[in-house]
Amino acid sequence: MADYFEIHPKNPQPRLIAQAAEILRKGGLAAFPTDSAYALGGHLGDAALLERIRRIRGVDERHHFTLLCRDLSEIATYARVDNAQYRLLKAATPGSYTFILEGTKELPRRVLHPKRKTIGLRVPDHPVVLALLKELDEPLLSSTLILPGPDNDGVPLCDAEEICRRLDTLVDLVIDAGACGAGMTTVINLVGGEVEVLREGKGSLESFGRVGG
Repeated sequence: MADYFEIHPKNPQPRLIAQAAEILRKGGLAAFPTDSAYALGGHLGDAALLERIRRIRGVDERHHFTLLCRDLSEIATYARVDNAQYRLLKAATPGSYTFILEGTKELPRRVLHPKRKTIGLRVPDHPVVLALLKELDEPLLSSTLILPGPDNDGVPLCDAEEICRRLDTLVDLVIDAGACGAGMTTVINLVGGEVEVLREGKGSLESFGRVGG
């Protein structure tokens, strides 16, 4: 049975954040809110956790996982970022954007796209997940909480109580921080010096001059 933490969406309780971080450090899988939708996430180095997320999501090894980072400097540790990319990232973070970049050697190969050696990275704009990232002092490996099957219509789950009912035996922690959207991030590919919009979502494209739009 999953632990269920009710955490204030704007002023997260430090005691609960510390408890949540400890669950994740021990290999736990959590469902938590972000500025776009609920996500599944856990410790970056845990191979078993990676497979748990894949089974819940119904995705294969080609699925792009996302690293949730607390700031731009953390992104630069785990991805190859040149000067132009850095300026773009600085203007767009934190926010509802996922950037596809080449991973560095700091990342386990299993979390990278098997052919492209890329990964999605983002700095979420949500007090709860940012507090959790600060407490952990490392990124979270994550994936949007979308369940497989025609009944789900590819829409992320957005209600913590429903998530707890449906995933109670599949995750170790559900964080309830009130209402959460069911949107998707804007996904931008920055590999090879290009700026390519792969998916338009909650993140505005105005900062990018409507590139690819």
